[in-house]
Order: sequence, then C-alpha cells, then structure tokens
Amino acid sequence: MVDEQAQLPPPLGKPSTIPSEYDWQALRSQDGDALETQYRHTLENLGKEKGLLGVIFRKSQNKIQDPAKLKRLIELINSETWIGLDIDVKGEIYEGLLQKNAEDVKGGAGQYFTPRALIKALVEVMQPKPGQRICDPACGTGGFFLVANDNITKNYKLDKAQKQFLKNQTFKGFDVADGVVRLCAMNLYLHGIAGDESPVEAKDSLMADPGDRSNLFSLTFNCPALVLQRSQLPPSNAL
Repeated sequence: MVDEQAQLPPPLGKPSTIPSEYDWQALRSQDGDALETQYRHTLENLGKEKGLLGVIFRKSQNKIQDPAKLKRLIELINSETWIGLDIDVKGEIYEGLLQKNAEDVKGGAGQYFTPRALIKALVEVMQPKPGQRICDPACGTGGFFLVANDNITKNYKLDKAQKQFLKNQTFKGFDVADGVVRLCAMNLYLHGIAGDESPVEAKDSLMADPGDRSNLFSLTFNCPALVLQRSQLPPSNAL
C-alpha cells in the first residue's frame, strides 16, 4: 500500500518512509534463497526504524521457511490494488485475522479483546468529541480507539484541522505486551489513524508514576475486568 501511494502523481502521491533497499520492490525482485534472506533483513531493519514503522515491525520474524511459498504469497499480495480498497475494508480484513487468532485458545490474543458490543456501549456513554485526547492504559489491539474514531467522524462534521488532530493527536495507548502493541499499531494504521509517530507504547501503566497529567487526556477508556477470550464468554441465551 505504501509502495502504491509513492507511485501516485502529486498531490495524490505520498513519499515512502521505507528505505529503498527494504521496500516492496526490493522484495519482489528476489527469488529463492535470496528472497528469504532479503525478507529476513527487511524485517530486522524496519524494526530498527523510528516512529510507527519501527513499532509495527519490532521483533518481527520470518515464519515462512520455504522460498517458493514466500514468493507465492508476495505475488498474491501484489496482485491486489490495496490503495483502491476503502480504509474500512482493509481494517475489517485485519480485524478478521486478529479475531481468528484470538479464538486460538492456546496461543491466541483473545485476552486482549474486549467484546465489540461492550466497547460500542461504553463509547456511546462517554460521547467523545473533536479536539479531545483519549487514552487507553491497557489498549490491547485498539478496539476502543477504532470505535471512538468512528463515533466522532459519524457524529461531527470535521474541518481539516480537526481531521488532522483526530488522526495524529487524539489517541494514546499503552500495553504491557510488546507483541500486542505491534498489532494495535498496525490496526490503527490500516484504519487511517496515526501519523509517522506511534500512538501506542509498550509500557505498564500501573507501574510508573504519571506525575501531574490532569490536563493531558480528556477521556480514558478501558474495561480490564471484562476482557475475556471469546471461548470464555457465556452463551447468548445465558445473558
């Protein structure tokens, strides 16, 4: 998607922040063992970048050891025009993958999911507004941020400055699990939230003294007591 944006003519195009030696075209040009090596080096070096890019790729590893399968996956991804897909579509695809992983009780991320219906209910009660800063001290994969962002864009007609504030300054999240922070960063990116800097950090919100931050955030969203794996939820007829 970043590669497609970089190829658009101005003012539609957006320069890529990915170094050329590790971009999509550099990966596509390789085959066989050279492809596997290029992919591994790409993950390692992008994880060292600053800002959102570094957070997304931090500690990433190549799980595809067969170069032929890796090449096929790259071809399949390249066959799609991702920039032509609506942000909601790309976000839904990614959230679908997160949900599937969450349902894997042995190794999934189900403990980081608050039921979407509960998130929507809490956001509707809190009624976030343009210009407010919103924090989730245990953000998981960013469900509260996505629903709050959707709530604001649907309920308010935003001017250019408000749209920029919503994208770049509204949300701030923390989570103790570094891997989940990466999932959240990618989730926000695919939903059009966050700029060059990551709005989420791998940090224990309860361990550090926050100091005087009474004016830092307007709203704090979280429901840690009710974050369950989907397999632990009672059947609908029991509610």
